[in-house]
Amino acid sequence: MTITKDTIIGDILTIAPQTAPIFMGIGMHCLGCPASRGETVERACAVHDVDVNELLAKVNEMIAAGK
Repeated sequence: MTITKDTIIGDILTIAPQTAPIFMGIGMHCLGCPASRGETVERACAVHDVDVNELLAKVNEMIAAGK
């Protein structure tokens, strides 16, 4: 699965829980909250002032590596 800017964070965490530290690293410290789990990657990046393309690269790289 390739993660895009429209992918819901909760879906990512379900299929790849190992990516949680990436999201925590941008300031998403409440990954269990319904609000944060329901956000798209693009929205989370906008709220936390993070480049969406850089975050997507990190997440997809981690998933592809199977880490």
